[in-house]
Amino acid sequence: MSSSPRQNTSDIETGLDNFSAVTRKNCLITLLGMVDAGLINLPDQHEIGNLHCHTFYSYNGYGFSPSHLAWLGRKLGASFMGIVDFDVLDGVDEFLDACAMLNLRGSAGLETRVFIPEFADLEINSPGEPGIAYFMGLGFTSSRTPQPAAGLLRLIRRQGVERNQEMLKRINDYLYPLTLDYNNDILPLTPNRNATERHMLDQIINQAALKIKDPLSFWSEKLGLPSVEVSALMADSVAFSALVRKKLMKRGGVGYIAPSPQSFPTLEELNRFILACGALPCFAWLDGTSAGESDPEELLDFMLAQGAVMVNIIPERNWNLTDPQEKNRKLDNLYRFAAAAQARALPINIGTEMNSYGQRWMDDFGARELKPLRTAFIDGAHFIYGHTQMQRLWGLGWQSAWAAAHFPERPARNEFFTQIGRRLSPQAWPEILSELISDQSHPQEIIDKLGELKEKVKHG
Repeated sequence: MSSSPRQNTSDIETGLDNFSAVTRKNCLITLLGMVDAGLINLPDQHEIGNLHCHTFYSYNGYGFSPSHLAWLGRKLGASFMGIVDFDVLDGVDEFLDACAMLNLRGSAGLETRVFIPEFADLEINSPGEPGIAYFMGLGFTSSRTPQPAAGLLRLIRRQGVERNQEMLKRINDYLYPLTLDYNNDILPLTPNRNATERHMLDQIINQAALKIKDPLSFWSEKLGLPSVEVSALMADSVAFSALVRKKLMKRGGVGYIAPSPQSFPTLEELNRFILACGALPCFAWLDGTSAGESDPEELLDFMLAQGAVMVNIIPERNWNLTDPQEKNRKLDNLYRFAAAAQARALPINIGTEMNSYGQRWMDDFGARELKPLRTAFIDGAHFIYGHTQMQRLWGLGWQSAWAAAHFPERPARNEFFTQIGRRLSPQAWPEILSELISDQSHPQEIIDKLGELKEKVKHG
């Protein structure tokens, strides 16, 4: 008996997460062929998307590769998708190429932690860690980085490996007789040897289930909780993982390593790296509840002075909450922060992260709570795509001398790149575009030509 198209599609989609780049590309090409043959029907695209998805190059809660995330976005009827990986740019080329194949407005970023001396005594967006902040670069156009800027990525990776190994050593001591080897048990879970806390967490829980004779008693002892409570938690894999992570890895946990100013690059060092790659510095806002985030106007003025061009928000953690008081407080914080960003001409990037199982695949753009910000979110998506394409194709991105010369004022420059994002079709071939635009082109000339090209692509 032959398999159904639905079964074939499922098998091919599984191949999108193979650690072989060749296999992933072949699977995507096969899926596109099935679309062309009428075996797969894709929905119309709408102005929705997820611009902050972690891939399996750092950690994705569903194991999704860059190619799979692009395919997922297209299956959901999105117009925009963006990846953001911790500490690496490994997925940039694959993702942007996949987005072009799927008619998606794609963008790619990097997220890491930095030390900010000016906030040394204040908690910012890394809970319990004064002076430490999550910060991002957005609008990268290649996995390859220019020298000597690449040295910072090597440093970040080396520091990460050292922290992971020390953390695992402490956890092994506590969980004995359960022990894991970093090279043999953890690294094989990754496509390019960039392991994270979450890889270690998954393997600890998996290996306990496989190697410990009585996992319930084991976890009851290690977590310091009654067996009946642990049994109920183990039935909910998301809740159980969160509890184990808190006990073993988070602040106060047995494996936690308190950061020092030397643990991470400074914000200034990271921004130099981002700019050298033609990308845009982006502050990653949490929820406005910390001392460092309590005054969004003051915080954003500081970030602007440090070179920030964008801000990132994870809306889900600020509105989709069950406790009414917490929801009201965080929603008010969200509106205030977004208003402060807009007043300073800082475009907004949003997404769900997807670095934990159970997180949404797509923000709910129709949610009543997000309605006041929907236009800003969509403009931000067009903006970062417009920058990405202008930088990738012609080296004329937001930070370029060409852009600065034509648009010395931030609002006008933002509006130009937002309009580019609206007009520049992902399906417009680079060889056609290269003949239309150069560093001698006037901005209005580019807008006009892309508008004409968009109509040609639209009508075949």
